[in-house]
Amino acid sequence: MAFASALLFLVVVLLMLAGYPVAFTLAGVSLLFAMVGIIAGFFEPAYLAAMPSRIFGVMNNETLIAVPLFVFMGIMLERARIAEELLEALGTLFGRLRGGLGISVTLVGMLLAASTGIVGATVVTMGLLSLPTMLKRGYDPAVATGTICASGTLGQIIPPSIILVLLGDVLSSAYQQAQLRQGIYSPETVSVGDLFVGALLPGLLLVGLYVVYLLVVAFVQPEKMPAAAQVTHGRNSGPEVVWRAVKALVAPLGLVLAVLGSIIGGFATPTEAAAVGALGAMLLAAMRRQLTLPRLQEVMRGTVRLSSMVFLVLIGASVFSLVFRGLGGDDVVHRMLESLPGGVVGAMFAVMLVMFVLGFVLDFIEITYVVVPVVGPVLLAMGIDPIWLGVMIAVNLQTSFLTPPFGFALFYLRGVAPPEVSTGQIYRGAMPFVGLQLIALAILAWWPQIVTWLPATLYGE
Repeated sequence: MAFASALLFLVVVLLMLAGYPVAFTLAGVSLLFAMVGIIAGFFEPAYLAAMPSRIFGVMNNETLIAVPLFVFMGIMLERARIAEELLEALGTLFGRLRGGLGISVTLVGMLLAASTGIVGATVVTMGLLSLPTMLKRGYDPAVATGTICASGTLGQIIPPSIILVLLGDVLSSAYQQAQLRQGIYSPETVSVGDLFVGALLPGLLLVGLYVVYLLVVAFVQPEKMPAAAQVTHGRNSGPEVVWRAVKALVAPLGLVLAVLGSIIGGFATPTEAAAVGALGAMLLAAMRRQLTLPRLQEVMRGTVRLSSMVFLVLIGASVFSLVFRGLGGDDVVHRMLESLPGGVVGAMFAVMLVMFVLGFVLDFIEITYVVVPVVGPVLLAMGIDPIWLGVMIAVNLQTSFLTPPFGFALFYLRGVAPPEVSTGQIYRGAMPFVGLQLIALAILAWWPQIVTWLPATLYGE
């Protein structure tokens, strides 16, 4: 039984690495192992009887409705040219500082993360708009590409984030399992809103680390991040520059405050707030005369494609978790983590290390649905705070976008970067930011209050 569960996990990972579709790999391999187990007598068929209710539960889950709504909001804002205005305004505002253009890109990445949450769209948009300008101004290609890739991945941790929605759903189930295992039959819950609030300060911490790194590079190696020539007349005069920046910031900040403020204030659930965000994105596009029927159809097709992929993976992962549990995999993982030296600290370190390594070759959705349901109940049963665990996992998974060879942000930027920028330069540029994310993980591990303080203050937990 223990061998079969370990073999199931290994075969699934190897087939995903071979390039087979994730959803079909998860479901198909799991059903094959279940059939063999039934024939050999070491798998109980009753587990498969729970599959229809699992799938119906996915279809009936109101929390997951937020996924297509946030995807629609992000794609619509990307098509409304919000990023273009922000980059132009903030680039003019900070461009005369040494390293100012890199800082502008980071701040725009933060704002786009809070308003779109879609890494691919953010990286491609900023790569098209800012990379040529940065190279023209003499920026080192590695520094320029690393800044764009890292800033684009902020959508993973800064709410509203799709990964936080998915993690919130997975951890809610894991937290209930952990409490039932401890004999608590009126279990507490952890919501997507809790993760949103807990991720706010860690997200700002990452932005701060990025900005500090860019300032240090600009000071130590000024030739890599030169300042723009100073211009003090016309549209680049001081008051005019500030006014343009304010105008560019008003719309996205207003939408972010409407979405996050309604969640944090308790006025709306994440799903309801996502609906507000989708409607707000359409209104912003209409105000900018970007809302046409062909564009709306394009946004809707993109939303359907991305949402279908997420939910298909979720259904496949539900089949995998049922079969893995039926093969005794949960007990194997529980015993293995409890036997590690260092107790809770050792178990948490081992899980974070495994997720970091898997991030080199697997996507964040795959790790969320394959690994987290397996290790989540065990870690939570050890007394780990569920909000802190969710944010730690989210920051860890963010590195999967930047780690070669399969970092998706690196691929997105490679697709739009000019030919003179080599793949090696993109990889080298991303490495310091991977280090910064690991530093952020260490800081959050040492001071978990950075995650837990705001939810406790707002909700009295």
